[in-house]
Amino acid sequence: MKTVRRLLYRDIVGSVFFVSLAFLSLFFFIDFIDELDNMRRVEAGAFKAALLALMDIPGHFYQLFPIAVLIGSIYSLAGMAQSSEFTILRTGGLGPGRALGLLAYLAAAFAALTFLVGDLAVPYFDLQADTMRARFVGAAEQTRRGAWLKDHQLIDGQERSFSINVSQADASGRLQGVRIFEFDHAGGLVARLAASHAMVDAKGFWRLSDVTQTEWVSVSDKVNSPASVGDKETLRVVRETKLAELNWKSSLHAGVIAAAVLPAASMSTLELYRYTQHLSAQEQSAQVHKIQFWRKAIYPFACFVMVALALPFAYLHGRAGGISLKVFGGIMLGISFVLLNNVAGHVGILQNWVPWLVATGPSLFYLALSLAAFGWLVRYR
Repeated sequence: MKTVRRLLYRDIVGSVFFVSLAFLSLFFFIDFIDELDNMRRVEAGAFKAALLALMDIPGHFYQLFPIAVLIGSIYSLAGMAQSSEFTILRTGGLGPGRALGLLAYLAAAFAALTFLVGDLAVPYFDLQADTMRARFVGAAEQTRRGAWLKDHQLIDGQERSFSINVSQADASGRLQGVRIFEFDHAGGLVARLAASHAMVDAKGFWRLSDVTQTEWVSVSDKVNSPASVGDKETLRVVRETKLAELNWKSSLHAGVIAAAVLPAASMSTLELYRYTQHLSAQEQSAQVHKIQFWRKAIYPFACFVMVALALPFAYLHGRAGGISLKVFGGIMLGISFVLLNNVAGHVGILQNWVPWLVATGPSLFYLALSLAAFGWLVRYR
C-alpha cells in the first residue's frame, strides 16, 4: 500500500503544482502589464513592476489552488485510467473506500497549505505590496479606506458611548484623521477628540498625536426672572484644548481596528472573527463579515470537494473520452463551483440567510454530487 500511495501522491501532486504554476504564470503576466503601466507614469521601471506583481502571487495562489487541485487530479487520474494503471491498482486490491481514504489524506495536506497561505502569506505580502508601492510612486503614505466604529465604556459609574471615525490607515498601521465623539447615557454630545495621527496597541491603548479636545460642559444657573424664581436652566460651555499627545483607553484594540479598515476579502480568519464579535457586541449588522468569516474558514476544505469530484474520472473507461475532454469537464466544474459560491454569498447577504449555511451550501452540494457519481460508477461501471 505504501507503493500505491507513493505512486498516486507523486503523480497527483506533480500535476496539481504544474497546473498551479501555469495559472500563476498567466496571472503574473496580467498583473505585470497592469503594474508596468502604473510604474511607467512615475518612471519607476519594469523591475519594480515585476516586484509588485510578485507580491500578488500568494493571493492568486490562495484563490486558484482548489481549482488547480481539481484540474490536476482529473488530469492525473484520467491519465492513469486511460493507460490502465488505475485498473491494475484496482485489481491489486485498491477498493473504492481505500482509494477515497488515500485521496482524503492528500486533500487534507492541500487544505492545510491553502489555509496557511490564506491566513499568513496573503496578509503579509499585501502589506509589503502596499509599502513597496508607496515607496516606488514617491507617495508619503499608501493609505487604505477608513471606517466608523462604536465603543461603550463606564466612566465614573456612568455609561458613555463613543463613535470613532478613522479617515485612513497607512501600510504601517498608523491611523490618520481620527475623530472620537463621546455621548452620555441620554445621547447628548459630551466631548470630541480630533487627532491627526494615532497608534493603537493590542490592549486598546490609543496614543493620539496633534490633538484638539473639545468639551461641552453643563453649567446650571438661576434665571434672572421673577416668574421663574427657583427654576434652573442648563447652560453649555464649550472648552477647547490643544494637546501634542493624549493617551485614550478603549476596548478597541489593534486587531479590531486593522480588521475594520481592511476590505473583508483580505482579512485573515482570526481578524474576521474578532471583527464580527465586535460588531455583534455593539449591536451592528455583521451579516457581511459573518458570511465572509465562514467562507474563509470553510474555503480550504474545498480541496476535499475537488478531490472527490476528480475521483470518479478514474473509474471512467478510456474510450469514454480523451484526457483533454475530461480536463475541460473539470475546468467547467471548477468554474461552476466558484460561480455558485459567489452567488450564494451575495444572495445570502440580500436574504439574510444563516451565514454558516451560505458558506457550506455549495461545498456540500458538490461533495454530494461527486459521491453520488462515484457510487454510481463503482456499482454500475
